[in-house]
Amino acid sequence: QVRLEESGGGSVQAGGSLRLSCAASRRTFSRNALGWFRQPPGKEREFLAAVSSPDSSDDPSTFVAASVKGRFTMFRDNAKATVYLQMNRLKPEDTAVYYCAAGDDGSWRGLYDYWGQGTRVAVSA
Repeated sequence: QVRLEESGGGSVQAGGSLRLSCAASRRTFSRNALGWFRQPPGKEREFLAAVSSPDSSDDPSTFVAASVKGRFTMFRDNAKATVYLQMNRLKPEDTAVYYCAAGDDGSWRGLYDYWGQGTRVAVSA
């Protein structure tokens, strides 16, 4: 069973930082690619960043979308089976519901089949 639980959302002023967490089951963490997406109000879901499964041959194994590169980073804590999205220098346009997702393929380039419930981020000017 795939389990994804996001946390860490909230309200912050522009220029501030937030760190989102996505706790996964051990099986999911070790076998699936894990990614972060967001959906701003009234807009389509946007891919932000992802990391391949540990046994993937992807190079690089972590990818961050150009739209947020330099401000957002993604990293994993193997001991906690958790991935994080560190968001710095936040802007009002970063306001969205942020989702963690897992892909059976194992590659960050693959499809994402499972989704968390989402966590809201609101950035005020």
